[in-house]
Amino acid sequence: MSERLDILLLDDEPIVGKRLKPALEKIGCRVEVFENPVEAMARLEKKKFDIVVTDIRMDEMDGLQVLERVLDKWPETKVIMITGYAMMALARESMEKGAFDFIAKPFRPDDLRRVIAKAAKALGSPIDFTPAGRA
Repeated sequence: MSERLDILLLDDEPIVGKRLKPALEKIGCRVEVFENPVEAMARLEKKKFDIVVTDIRMDEMDGLQVLERVLDKWPETKVIMITGYAMMALARESMEKGAFDFIAKPFRPDDLRRVIAKAAKALGSPIDFTPAGRA
């Protein structure tokens, strides 16, 4: 793939962005990290991202609201929902509203990279991702 994927990562826990940004950059993605959903939405007004990864549970705005706003503005963007609350009802609701995929915390960076690779393929921009420990 010649063009790198632009990813917006939104999670109100700072450690999540600190852990995942380098993991995604390692597979050739450009990543912008946000802890505040209002700031992330302001950035999304100005820039189209290929993939948005958002936590579901946040104080100012929940991930379902983020999902709806992203898809209203950029319908081709793939939105991946993450949450520490592995509730199937929320997963189902997010998928019904157009989320590309759903991943429950705790997860390993390879778990997210695998979903990102699947989203990249769906966008027609496959990335080369081999999970750690595999040739």
